[in-house]
Amino acid sequence: MTDLHTLRARYRSDKAALMATLQATGASARGVRALLRKLSLLADQLLQTLWLRAELPGTLALVAVGGYGRSQLFPHSDVDVLLLLPDGTATGADSPLRARLEGFIGSCWDAGLEIGSSVRTVQECLAESAQDVTVQTSLLEARLVGGDAGLFAQFRTQYEQQMDPQAFLVAKTLEMRQRHNKYENTPYALEPNCKESPGGLRDLQMILWVARAAGLGSNWRELAASGLATPFEVRQIERNEALLFLIRARLHALAGRHEDRLVFDLQTAVAESFGYRSTSPDGKRLAMRASETLMRRYYWAAKAVSQLCQILLLGIEERLNPSTHELRPLNARFFEKAGLIEVARDDLYEREPHAVLETFLLYETTVGLKDLSARTLRALYNARGVMDSAFRRDPANRSLFMQILQQPAGITHAMRLMNQTSVLGRYLWPFRRIVGQMQHDLFHVYTVDQHILMVLRNVRRFFMAEHAHEYPFCSQLAGGWDKPWILYLAALFHDIGKGRGGDHSRIGAEEVRRFCRQHAPYGIGREDAQLAEFLVREHLTMSQVAQKQDLYDPDVINAFAQRVGNERNLTALYLLTVADIRGTSPKVWNAWKGKLLEDLYRATLRVLGGRAPDAAAEIEARKREALVLLALQAQPHEAHKKLWDTLDVSYFMRHEAADIAWHARHLSRHVGTVRPVVRARQSLAGEGLQVLVYAPDQPDLFARSCGYFDRAGFSILDARIHTATNGYALDTYQVVASSQPGHYRELTHMVESDLVRALEDAGALPEPARKRVSRRVQSFPVAPRVTLRPDEKAQRWLLSISASDRAGLLYLVARILARHHLNVQLAKISTLGERVEDSFLVQGPELQNNARQIQIETELLQALSS
Repeated sequence: MTDLHTLRARYRSDKAALMATLQATGASARGVRALLRKLSLLADQLLQTLWLRAELPGTLALVAVGGYGRSQLFPHSDVDVLLLLPDGTATGADSPLRARLEGFIGSCWDAGLEIGSSVRTVQECLAESAQDVTVQTSLLEARLVGGDAGLFAQFRTQYEQQMDPQAFLVAKTLEMRQRHNKYENTPYALEPNCKESPGGLRDLQMILWVARAAGLGSNWRELAASGLATPFEVRQIERNEALLFLIRARLHALAGRHEDRLVFDLQTAVAESFGYRSTSPDGKRLAMRASETLMRRYYWAAKAVSQLCQILLLGIEERLNPSTHELRPLNARFFEKAGLIEVARDDLYEREPHAVLETFLLYETTVGLKDLSARTLRALYNARGVMDSAFRRDPANRSLFMQILQQPAGITHAMRLMNQTSVLGRYLWPFRRIVGQMQHDLFHVYTVDQHILMVLRNVRRFFMAEHAHEYPFCSQLAGGWDKPWILYLAALFHDIGKGRGGDHSRIGAEEVRRFCRQHAPYGIGREDAQLAEFLVREHLTMSQVAQKQDLYDPDVINAFAQRVGNERNLTALYLLTVADIRGTSPKVWNAWKGKLLEDLYRATLRVLGGRAPDAAAEIEARKREALVLLALQAQPHEAHKKLWDTLDVSYFMRHEAADIAWHARHLSRHVGTVRPVVRARQSLAGEGLQVLVYAPDQPDLFARSCGYFDRAGFSILDARIHTATNGYALDTYQVVASSQPGHYRELTHMVESDLVRALEDAGALPEPARKRVSRRVQSFPVAPRVTLRPDEKAQRWLLSISASDRAGLLYLVARILARHHLNVQLAKISTLGERVEDSFLVQGPELQNNARQIQIETELLQALSS
């Protein structure tokens, strides 16, 4: 009898030989099916040998289940088996059979099989199946590997008798929705799971499961024979399924483990296994990276799978519930069937191309419609050829598209449905170019088309009463806006120029100008067109000013007001900017960014309203408001005077009345104190902490504060650094805790005690800790940039830094500034995904020396690159 060591070596050798064919660049998508069957057969042979070695009773059966059961075994997937026992078999702790079963399972592991095993009687299988749809699904594809064929046949008969196709369909549909929600209902994530994400292999498997349960077929050819799918659809499914098979198999092979996610680390390697390259043979950079080419191919496949699976799932549902799908006429071309739009005839769109866009207008304007029927989806899928350049130029279609855009409700769902059915990209031809377009800025977590639709959704929510609680100020502004469709149009075009090279804002502005010119006869006036073009061209401006410039500098506000021009432009740009930032990534938006944008909006609005900035009047107003707040807090009369006498105009210009009052309340008794004073409170922006530091000024004070926040797990969002006339630093930080547990009160107490000790440490600044860089930064590193230039008055210098984000980055910068005795007056910290864009207003004698400037910039670049 062959020993386990020999069996293991033989299995590994045979598997390695099969894997070598997979990793060859020439391996075809079609050939991967044969490979998966061969891997399954290889496991079958080893299991059969081990089953015979175990000498188990002949009344037992060894059954393959799950993916292994359907003979689709991926390189590092578990080999799922069921050890099927006759009813009444004893397997208690003292049973001799139990020990032999455990010995068999152990021998499988020893022989190199990573098995997932269960031991059940026939009745136990049926009971578990009735309670758990996952078990029921796994057993649906059960296949006999060895043992008693009669027992397996008995199990199959009873299992099929117990199956309720309708209940199974409902359970699997709910399970699919839950799974899709987990992946944000999009196949276009930048690191999709090729098995579980929408449009992945699991969706295809789910169709075959419910079809098999309903007796409609167990493979794609049988589904076509039953009339559920057309031969063309089957060809499309098989082609895209084979591609997903090959991607998943190569992921397993390259990762050396069970890995179904197309993570950044592996995308390039998988792409190169397909023969894609980022550079040409002569070393020149190609238009698209290898990974981008692969991912675009994946996204198109996932999109096709999503469309086809929806068609087939609706078809199965109609077969199982024919009585609930009665037709109700909507007009001569369409019916309503159980809340779905049904075409009157299969060739409607070929005969009447105008009906394509009419479908979506009907969807928006008819109450109760929630989706398209299988027949309509199939008709749209087969009519993509009619949506050509003549279709786009047709006046009737241009009128219909403008009606879709201008409807008071349903715009988000209509546009998403148009994108899912490929109609949006075929009518808006520039949009087609960004479907599945990846974004390598570490800022967006969606492809360009999905980001655009997310921004459209965010804009739409500003106009919906049920979402007013999310961003009340935006909803307030939207309530007074007369033409929401202009903002929808700007959202559709704001990033449409990405991936073409050059400034995407200007490319998008040219595209929206062309669109407005073509659609002018259908409701776009000259002023509307100018506003849409302005919004697309300037959609990044407000965010850049708010997050990188000094909003308390009147010159900054004046320059921005001149660029915006009027209140209507300002309001529209503000709404689009908030929607855009919210639509990039769940991690990018925070309350502090919201406050900066709102502050910029209000300050600019005052200028546009004719109120020229008057620093003296503004300061007096803030002082009066701060005194009112102090009086409400029962502060002694003129207790603030000692502190205020040490503060100059710039302090009062850079702090709001609430902050001025807070500072005075805590510092009035400590003016001139030797020991640092630290106070913390929950940020008025509603997120994180506001931390006040008052101490004798020293060159490394900012660096020591940054070092403490880094070690304590806080991220600095904003820092306002001020030096009083008595030589004391009065600094205010906005920080957020990345993973600090506990209530705000506990955090404030911790900061107030620990930061004081850190500032009192007279030793050398500690070396920055070397912390692990995130996977995304490793895969898409940002080339660091450092610029140092004087302000308009040549009194202070603006230091701008762009680099890949990592823990402790700000402390690295602060140490270098401290070493060169540079005084930081203002710090604006902007984190955009895994990229930082930080700005500092600095002063220091070394900045007057050109050689020293170059040295400072060089040291910063070296630190950011290490």
